[in-house]
Amino acid sequence: MPIKILITGTAGFIGNNLAEKALARGDHVVGLDNINDYYDTALKLDRLKKSGIPTDRIEYGKTTQSTKHDNYNFIKLDLEDREGIFKLFQEHQFDRVCNIAAQPGVRYSIENPYSYINSNIVGFITILEACRHFETKHLVYASSSSVYGLNQKMPFSTRHNIDHPISLYAATKKSNELMAHSYSHLYNIPTTGLRFFTVYGPWGRPDMAPLLFTKAIIEGKPIKVFNHGNMKRDFTYVEDITDGILRTLDRIPKGNPDWDGKDPDPSSSPAPYKIYNIGNNDPIELIKFIETIENALGKKAEKIMMPSQPGDLIETRADITDLITDTGYTPSTPLEKGIKNLVVWYKGYYKI
Repeated sequence: MPIKILITGTAGFIGNNLAEKALARGDHVVGLDNINDYYDTALKLDRLKKSGIPTDRIEYGKTTQSTKHDNYNFIKLDLEDREGIFKLFQEHQFDRVCNIAAQPGVRYSIENPYSYINSNIVGFITILEACRHFETKHLVYASSSSVYGLNQKMPFSTRHNIDHPISLYAATKKSNELMAHSYSHLYNIPTTGLRFFTVYGPWGRPDMAPLLFTKAIIEGKPIKVFNHGNMKRDFTYVEDITDGILRTLDRIPKGNPDWDGKDPDPSSSPAPYKIYNIGNNDPIELIKFIETIENALGKKAEKIMMPSQPGDLIETRADITDLITDTGYTPSTPLEKGIKNLVVWYKGYYKI
């Protein structure tokens, strides 16, 4: 049976892809985004246009019907807008909520801390309160691999301690997990947090390394390679990520009957609460990632070796055992294929 889902962040990279995948399987989707100017709003609007949203009709607080999908509506709204969010929940009575919207970016959080508190903390409590008052059956929300902070034990496991974040962005994501647990415990709201690892693919964020590198190489400009290239990332293709999100959305946590308060498992609870890593479990050296883009473009990059930046992790590697066991999640897109798709999209979109 089709379900009604609120997906926040649908003008964004992951949210837009997720909305289209949910629509393709027959779900009714309401997409939400405030279309802020953290990066080029033209790209955000073009993502919405791709999904049939007539962007010239968008007005704050009013839903816009897709011309491509009868079961898709979009609303421009801030997560912090309590009145607007509650009105939306009252009108639609969502079966599921998938909160992908957030203020992203590790380095930007050092420069603009208040925007992270507003979007990632105040906005998230608004979503939690709405789920509470309108009895949402399952809330899935975006966390981040950044929460692992100073941890060095690999692969990163949801059973590891995450008390040492090294950016405000990471601290807000850990806060989301704690807030979600309190609501699962107090109000029996099923919540699932997904710690995303580095996501790439067509329609990606222009402030992220994959698109920054692609753009610079095409234009013959040098690229900055931080930590002299001695970094590894668990790069995961966007289609694999959104497949995993839908799998978790369909699996409502019921609580762990074997949970032991004397030896607590951070990834679960007696309450209907669960945390998963969602990645590829196959970290790629930054230099190899750049070489793969070079091969897809048929052009070499001019590299400027740089030291690490504040807030950067040297390596990320996801232990995705629980996600595989519980949902059958299987990331299957090889790096070469994913990068080729990205490059083909980039050249087409930017008319190169």
